[in-house]
Amino acid sequence: MIHSPVSYKRHRFPPTIIAHAVWLYFRFPLSLRLVEEMLLERGIVVSYETIRRWAIKFGADYARRLRRKAPSRLDIWYLDEVVITVNGEKRYLWRAVDQEGYVLDEILQIQRNTKAARRLLTRLLRKQGRPPKRIVTDKLGSYSAARRKVMPNIDHWQHKGLNNRAENSHVPIRKRERIMQGFRSWPGLQRFVSTFSAVRNHFVPPRSQRSALSTHVHRLTAMTEWKSAAAAA
Repeated sequence: MIHSPVSYKRHRFPPTIIAHAVWLYFRFPLSLRLVEEMLLERGIVVSYETIRRWAIKFGADYARRLRRKAPSRLDIWYLDEVVITVNGEKRYLWRAVDQEGYVLDEILQIQRNTKAARRLLTRLLRKQGRPPKRIVTDKLGSYSAARRKVMPNIDHWQHKGLNNRAENSHVPIRKRERIMQGFRSWPGLQRFVSTFSAVRNHFVPPRSQRSALSTHVHRLTAMTEWKSAAAAA
C-alpha cells in the first residue's frame, strides 16, 4: 500500500523532533511529563500536552507505515484476554500473538464469551488473510466454540502452560497502565494499544533472532525504517 507523505503543515517543530517525541512515548515506559523532561534536557522546550497531541495525531499514522511481518501458513496464534479498568468500569482486552511474539491484533470488548472470541478470530482471519497452523489458548470454553464456527479445520491446543506467550504479551501494556496511572477512556485505550503494539512489534526482535549481533542490527534497521515512515530522516 502506498501512503501519501506525512503532513507537518502548521507545526512549528521540525519532523525530526516530533517523530523523536512520539518514538520515546510509544517505545519506552515513559509518561508524557518524562518525555517532556527528556526533550528539555536536549534544549527542546515543548509541553507534555503538545506531546500528547503529537502522539494522537501522528502515532497511528506512523504505525500504519511500518513494515509488517508477512503472514505464513506455519504461524501459530496464541490467544488470551486481560481485564482493563477505566473509571471503575471493566472490559476485556483480547489479544493474539504469533510464535515470534508479534502482536497480531487486539480488541477491547465488554464480554468474555463466545461472541467476543469469535469476533477476535474473524478479525484475525481478515487481517492475516490466511488461517494459522494452529491456535493455542487457555481452557476458556469460548475459544473452542468460536473456533468451531470460524475455522473448524484448524488444530486447537488448550493448555494454560502452553499459552504463556499470550499471557506475557500483556506485561508491557500493564507497565504502561501503571506509568500513566490508568487510562482515561475506552476509545483512547484502543487507539493507544493499536499504536503501542505496532511500534513494539517493529522494534523488538523476533524470538528466533535474539543474539547480541542480530538484535543490534535489527534495532538499527528498525530505527532507519521508523525515520523513513515518519519522513524525518
